[in-house]
Amino acid sequence: MDLDQILTSTFLVTWLAASIRLAGPVLLAALGEIFDELAGVLNVGIEGTMLLGALTSFLVSFLLGDPWLGLFSAILVGVLFNFFLAWMYIDVKADQVVVGIIFNILALGLTSYAYRAVLGVQAGPQKTAMFRALHVPGLSDLPIIGPIFFSHTILVYLTFGLVFVAGFVLYRTKFGLKLRAAGEYPRAAETAGINVFRMRYIGVLISGAAAGMAGAYLVLSQLGIFRDNIIAGRGFIALAIVIFGRWNPYLAAIAALVFGAADALQLSLQIFNFDLPPQVLLSLPYVLTILAVSGLLGKAIQPAALLTPYSRE
Repeated sequence: MDLDQILTSTFLVTWLAASIRLAGPVLLAALGEIFDELAGVLNVGIEGTMLLGALTSFLVSFLLGDPWLGLFSAILVGVLFNFFLAWMYIDVKADQVVVGIIFNILALGLTSYAYRAVLGVQAGPQKTAMFRALHVPGLSDLPIIGPIFFSHTILVYLTFGLVFVAGFVLYRTKFGLKLRAAGEYPRAAETAGINVFRMRYIGVLISGAAAGMAGAYLVLSQLGIFRDNIIAGRGFIALAIVIFGRWNPYLAAIAALVFGAADALQLSLQIFNFDLPPQVLLSLPYVLTILAVSGLLGKAIQPAALLTPYSRE
């Protein structure tokens, strides 16, 4: 296949539009993870939380026919399950990585069982109610720009809007200052009157809400179905985006777009007759994940008290 046949305007527009759309779930999860990591907690359980959010949004939207109810239900489930994770991380002071991995395994089994319990053992893929793409008058019809930027569902615009909300909260409010202090110098923060336990709880709950919403995004804005392990490692990609983005919401958005572009590229190139095995293309987002975590793309300085349990003297 000749390169000129690939790099057509149609291909590029489709690829860039898909890049924005596919960046959404990992960006949402990464934005929430930034909050709890800046507070000093590593929530590896966002993979499982995304899976629980995906199932909840699917079932609620499928049974009630309202994607908004599915979205809000997924956020609520993410908060509830992460309240348990926060208790394990902060009060019990259990190993955060081990607890997160076990929680992910539990979520995988729980969602698989719940899906079959509700829809039946022999239930095939069912289509649920989804958010429709918005038509922005005067903008959606613009050549090239319209299909790339103005042909998405409301969840896409909401996700990128939350980038600016997160940046404002973290760097322009007292709450953001307290949260970051809890993850950098918890002892000094406590001396200054900041409740470190509370800030870390809030950080984990924000992470849970965002991860639940990310799972709902995947179902209600992209696929419209649920299947076992539908998240497929996107929670771990979100963890890499946090590192790649230097715990900054704006840089995380850029990193998410890079990962989204890699994901969209492997999907787009599969329609062409390449000699490369399809598994090579499928591995592109995960290769980027490894590079981001390894430090080959630049060394990242994490919050000083990340992964460090805090105890009052």
